[in-house]
This record gives sequence, structure tokens and C-alpha cells, in this order.
Amino acid sequence: MNQSLTIIVIGGGAAGFFGAITCANTYPNTQVILLEAGRQPLAKVRISGGGRCNVTHHCFDPVQLINYYPRGSKALRGAFTRFQPRDTVAWFESQGVKLKTESDGRMFPITDNSETIVNCLINAALNAGVKLRTQTPVKSVKKIDNGFEIELKTGEILSGDRLLIATGSNPLGYRWATDLGHTIEPPIPSLFTFNINDPRLQGLAGVSVENAAVCLLNSGKKPLQQIGPVLITHWGLSGPAILKLSAFGARILHDNAYQMSLSINWVYPRNSEEIKQILLRSKSQFTRKLITNLCPLELPKRLWQKLINYSNINESKKWTELSQKEINQLTQELTQGQYKIKGKGVFKEEFVTCGGINLKEIDFKTMESKPCPNLYFAGEILDIDGVTGGFNFQSAWTTSWLAGKAIGKH
Repeated sequence: MNQSLTIIVIGGGAAGFFGAITCANTYPNTQVILLEAGRQPLAKVRISGGGRCNVTHHCFDPVQLINYYPRGSKALRGAFTRFQPRDTVAWFESQGVKLKTESDGRMFPITDNSETIVNCLINAALNAGVKLRTQTPVKSVKKIDNGFEIELKTGEILSGDRLLIATGSNPLGYRWATDLGHTIEPPIPSLFTFNINDPRLQGLAGVSVENAAVCLLNSGKKPLQQIGPVLITHWGLSGPAILKLSAFGARILHDNAYQMSLSINWVYPRNSEEIKQILLRSKSQFTRKLITNLCPLELPKRLWQKLINYSNINESKKWTELSQKEINQLTQELTQGQYKIKGKGVFKEEFVTCGGINLKEIDFKTMESKPCPNLYFAGEILDIDGVTGGFNFQSAWTTSWLAGKAIGKH
């Protein structure tokens, strides 16, 4: 029965390749054709992780794993019980590619070279019998009675029984999905840095704080908070806590034209009352010491001096000379300082969008379209996005594996 099936996959990225490989290996009698518009497939894999390819994350508990997805966590929970990071690691090892775990949980090939992953996927596809066609841009996609008609830009028409669209955030993919009955959540950026022009940050580029709490103040609504390392840059703020906040706050920030207030506790987990007590103790303990020279907190000295300066405390003041008003002002700056976000920057080459196909229109057991039978989706074309750390690749591996397992079945 399976001999007659032709599966067409549009998109030669991580999801397209993994879906094609999974299908061809699961259903050896099917013909799997993978179409890639560019000259070289897997372009995003090549540049990800600074050219090292952050393949996945060392979080092997699906319940914990879904917390790293601002959008899509509910839909992915069941999906991750079927294919999760442990399965990704096992699959690459079965292909002779060993992964290593870094201290923050990110997983890379032991070669530290994304070409290892690119070559692995290309070889696995060819070995599975996938027909790979590069420089083959698709013009249109049409549903016909017994499958799909794919018109290429050259005018050639391809016919397929089943179709997997894995075109990432390419607008063409969204257009074809819409033509086939889907609704698109408007795609907007996720994972970006904050542009902040503030005297407290000037001259501090490169200074980082290991554990800060950053909070988006959204008038009248519950503030969004993230905790973790924060890096001061030439243009404002970056680092894991900021990138997480940009992901979870992507829609709110977009709706506010990336002009919002950010509150920072530089000394988290200590609160303002604890900090006030530490400053009062320091006042009585270090009476003769200059306040700028002695910081009683785990804070970079240059940032400490900037915050003292911004609190209108004279640099030549000794601890014993600090007034109650100055202690209150400095406490405020350390634990609840407010900064104006004036725009967004980019985060390296990790272009991630939130938005895409409405997840209610997809069967997450198979990744099949509900409005259009025999049509499947995988990867970033879906309204799923993760924070930085290998999570976006993992959702690509998971959704494409599910699609590959289902798409060749009669």
C-alpha cells in the first residue's frame, strides 16, 4: 500500500530535514522529496550558537521543559513525552555525533562546529533515500482531490499525496498556510536586547551582574519578571534575564512600540528592607571608609559607584556621613531602579519570531492540519517559540519527528 505515497517537504531547515528523515526511515516505501529554495540547506543551523549549533538543552523532564516556551508550552507537553531532548541526544549519537553539556545546560556537538550537525542531517537524509532538491523555490501550493499540487518557480508541477510545510518564519509559508485554511498569529520578534539610554549605564559596557531581577512594568497589569545574569552593553542591556524577558514579554513590548519601563533589582534575592539594614550596618561598621571604595554587596565596583553618583551622594563622603535620606535613595536605586526602554536590539544571529500558525488548528499527536487533511506542519512556522538555550531547535526536532512518524501512514 505504501508504495504509491509521495511525501513533499517544503523547507530545508532543521525541521524539514528531520521530518523528511523520520518519514523516509519509518516508511521505506514512500518517496520523500525535500525542496529548499536556497543553494545550501540548513542555513540557520550553520550560524546558530555562534557557529557551534546549540542542538538542544539538558532538560530531560517534559514538565520542566515546557517552562522555557513563552508560547506553545501547553501543546508541547504531550509532544515532549514522545520525543524530548534525551531522544534528540540518542538520535544524534546513533548517527555517530556525540553531544556535550555546558554548565548552563546547553548542548553542543563535541566538535564545537555546526558543520558536524549539517553534515549529519544531509547524510542521514541521503542514506534514508530522501530526494533533496536545492535551489528549488516554490511558487504556489494547491490542494487537489487526491493530494497537493506544488508549482515551482520554474513552472514545473510536482504532485504529492501528503505535504509537510517547514518554512520557519518565511512569509511565503504563512501565505500557503492561509490559502489552505489556517489562521496566522501575527509574527513579531522574540529574543532581543533592550535599547536604554541612561546615565547609570553609560561607560559600563561589558559589566555584568550574575543574579538580577528585571521586571517589565505594564500599567494596570501584573508585571512580568525574570531572574538571572544581566549584561550592560553600549546600547543598553542584554544577558539571559533580559532575553528571557523579551521572549515572555514579546507581545506586550510590541504593542507598546518597545517603549516601556523596566525595574531592576541589582542585588536579588535581597529586597529593599534587607539592603537598607546592610547599608545601616555598614554606616556604623566602616565609619572612616569612603563609600565609593567599599561596597558591602556582591556588585561590580563600577556599577556601585554609578548608583552612588546617581543617588546624589558625594564621592568624597565617608560611610559615617551618610544621611537617612541618602540611604533610602541608594536602597531604591539598588533594588527598584527604573529604566526607560527606548527600543529593541538584536541577539546575535538567533532570529526568533513569536507568532505563526494557530496551535488550535493542529493535531499535536501527528502535527496534521485540522482544516486541511494530509497537510502537516513542523518547526518555527507554528506559533511556538522558546527562550535561548537550544529550546527552539528542540521544538523543531520534536514537531518534525511527530510529523515524520505520522505523514507516511495510510
